[in-house]
Amino acid sequence: MAESTLSEQEVLAALSKVQDPELHRDIVSLGMARDLKLGSDGHVSLRVVLTTPACPLRGAIKEEVERILLAVPGVHSVSVDMDAEVRGHRAPGGPRPVEGVRHIIAIASNKGGVGKSTVAINLAVALAKRGARVGLLDADITGPNIPTMVGLKAGFMAESQGGLTTIERFGVHLCSIGFILARGSPTIWRGPMVGKALGQLLHELHWGELDYLIVDLPPGTSDASLSLAQEAPLSGVVIVSTPQDISLEDATKAVAMFDRLNVPVFGIIENMSYFECPHCGKRSDIFGHGGARLTAEELGLEFLGEIPLDVKTRESGDAGVPVIEAYPDSPQAQAFMRVAETVAARCSVLEYAAREVE
Repeated sequence: MAESTLSEQEVLAALSKVQDPELHRDIVSLGMARDLKLGSDGHVSLRVVLTTPACPLRGAIKEEVERILLAVPGVHSVSVDMDAEVRGHRAPGGPRPVEGVRHIIAIASNKGGVGKSTVAINLAVALAKRGARVGLLDADITGPNIPTMVGLKAGFMAESQGGLTTIERFGVHLCSIGFILARGSPTIWRGPMVGKALGQLLHELHWGELDYLIVDLPPGTSDASLSLAQEAPLSGVVIVSTPQDISLEDATKAVAMFDRLNVPVFGIIENMSYFECPHCGKRSDIFGHGGARLTAEELGLEFLGEIPLDVKTRESGDAGVPVIEAYPDSPQAQAFMRVAETVAARCSVLEYAAREVE
């Protein structure tokens, strides 16, 4: 077999035609094409390192790399290893970073009962299923729900010699003050105590190396939300709403608050968007429909998706298994996965934009 005259410059020139769909730059200039090796038999191997393991176009990018390289004269075979490396960015002079955490994403709304905790746990598990290292902090100090939603008994760490620590469930590192509070025990604290506790949960716990830390905020536009923005650099916030006008009005206030705090708002989710009868298939818009999409458009924000109202979501939450884990092929689980992929992409875009202006 004749020795290949294939050059690295030819291969890189071909790879520069492959664009990252979110950053709109080629994978060579972005440093995503790594470990390039050219064999004398015309075999090309490389590693493509994406900005997030939750990239929904991972397969399409791999196929495009293979197609473009196989069109290069002298290339007879190609092997592409897909990898991911989440990079964090911290502006100088901002809040103190949480050690080991690359991106902190808040789940918020100004109104209770819209499903923030359900959204938070399912987004966290969705990101973990895509291969990311994920944590979830229950920042609802006075009304922690995460222990129940992941099947943990309230107060199970109360007698622990080591005090409050994180625990892993469904591939996610979790912590909640509910781990040390007995069931039904109220947390009667003033605002400064809530802020101090949140700071301790962020900075004094060992979270390890995380790509994403999801923070489940309590309802409202004070105390915990303000403390979070002051205690840690937030990559962005996801606003949760139901379709009713009153819920959307409160969601708009939450958007305004984070705008004032200079925290990027990733977009709005419409939870409990509609109900489809499992028996007859008839769809009912119990709380109305489409209001969150319209509100997002009016505010110039991205509409992140609709999460349908379904018995499985409630049952799985009560049973301590998130719906994305219990029913991964359900419409609800697929909706959560799409939102998780979009949020991860937004983190990558913002991190890249921040580096570009330095």
